[in-house]
Amino acid sequence: MVVTAPACHLCDDALHRLRAVAGQARLDVRVVELESAEGRALVAEHRPPMSPLVLVDGVFFSSGRLPQRKVDALLRVRGGLPVPLDDVWDGPVNVRG
Repeated sequence: MVVTAPACHLCDDALHRLRAVAGQARLDVRVVELESAEGRALVAEHRPPMSPLVLVDGVFFSSGRLPQRKVDALLRVRGGLPVPLDDVWDGPVNVRG
């Protein structure tokens, strides 16, 4: 479950990544809007410092930027193989000069 906030690029990134691995990790990716009653209740319960709040099987998984290593570990535990980030990431590339 992904609790998303309006205009949240980290929420979009997390959804994109989780949907890409959902079949391998046997995840049901469900979106809950932060502004909904369910979203407010989940945020009150888990108190994430940033959006999105990500729950796996009803348990806190992450908030803010989705941690790649944790996603890979989840895939290993659930019998899938980690998907290279380059295969699913089509977002912007930050280049520092």
